[in-house]
Amino acid sequence: MTHGISFGEAVKVWARIAALSFGGPAGQIAVMHRILVDEKRWIGERRFLHALNFCMLLPGPEAQQLATYIGWLLHGVRGGLVAGFLFVLPGALAILALSYIYVLYGNAGPVEALFFGLKAAVLAIVAQAVVRISGRALKFNAARALAAVAFVAIFAFALPFPVIVFAAAMIGWFAGRRGSAAFGGGGHGGDADGLVDADSALGDGPITHSPARTRRAAIVLTGLWLAPVTLIALLAPQSVWNEIAIFFSKLAVVTFGGAYAVLAYVAQQGVEQFGWLSAKEMLDGLGLAETTPGPLIMVTQFVGFLAAFRQSTGLPPLLAGTLGALLTSWVTFLPCFVWIFAGAPFVERLRENRALSSALGAITAAVVGVILNLALWFALHFLFAKLEPVRTGPLNFDLPVAGSLDPTALALSVVAAAMLFAIRRSVFETLAVCAVAGLALKAVI
Repeated sequence: MTHGISFGEAVKVWARIAALSFGGPAGQIAVMHRILVDEKRWIGERRFLHALNFCMLLPGPEAQQLATYIGWLLHGVRGGLVAGFLFVLPGALAILALSYIYVLYGNAGPVEALFFGLKAAVLAIVAQAVVRISGRALKFNAARALAAVAFVAIFAFALPFPVIVFAAAMIGWFAGRRGSAAFGGGGHGGDADGLVDADSALGDGPITHSPARTRRAAIVLTGLWLAPVTLIALLAPQSVWNEIAIFFSKLAVVTFGGAYAVLAYVAQQGVEQFGWLSAKEMLDGLGLAETTPGPLIMVTQFVGFLAAFRQSTGLPPLLAGTLGALLTSWVTFLPCFVWIFAGAPFVERLRENRALSSALGAITAAVVGVILNLALWFALHFLFAKLEPVRTGPLNFDLPVAGSLDPTALALSVVAAAMLFAIRRSVFETLAVCAVAGLALKAVI
């Protein structure tokens, strides 16, 4: 390819994206879009959204898979491997270090205060992502209506995410077949605002990486994923290592539904079935994952750490915990590369298929509603100490108790929003200011 982007330059950019990948999938996708589309102009708006739509269909963390996909578009298999690996690395190291602190020192006051400030920044980052993605993806009334329906379905009725995705795909598919461009099914061109594909470094032509080589990489990675799982099952079938390897491998295959849906299942199984940790510890782990870079699903590493730490089977507990954390991340994230490399060549060939593009565009519209739900979920749990469940007929949601509003959390969230929206400071600056503010506020309150 002749896009002129050196592999070394791409590695630096992926490392930068990884360091700024706070805020869960919505914030991470927004960071990637700002850097890769708006700033570097490496990939056009339509190709970026096409890649995002594909990743939304896969099990696993969509932001990490989006990085892997775009890395593959730029530099083939090695580009995908580096982009995906760097996206996970900072979060994995941060969660591992914080897991040590957690088991050795418990809930240290300064650490808790630091996380409090970071959560305010994360809330603003997610809100910014909703605004950015909706502004670019919802260009027609049909798309806006679909996003609204998806939001109501998941927020008010707790409809499963896969059902929403399937329904949106069907709506988009039939719309595309009828010639409608309401969901971006018009093929080449620019009904999407932003950088036109033809003006980007990648251009709008076909990607010429070898499909055979890409699929061979998927086969090799499948073997690397399953080899330790098989070995542990043969040598230690009754051990915590086997429980971790099988459970999280299974999770990597069936984790449709977004991070929060996945984490609800992890919490249920980890707490109630395996007894690896308590419900409070699961919430603490979620707090760690929400305020460190990388995929939110990185909380699984914290769960694996505690599971092995407490059932160390003769090893020093910290060593056992470290091995448990590494095993969990291995079987959680390696399959993500398999899905991308197995499907990317096929999806790229269908990029100009009107019906498929319309189906993927409809999924993006629905996902905007889902991201809005995630933003609201995070806001409610951060700003209010108490929520009241509403369970009437098909309705299934939580409402905040007004008297439980945390004024400190609200004030810091307003500051974070002002930095991002009003004075347009960077994500990194916003995180830094809120972290310091959190420490200062907790010291005087």
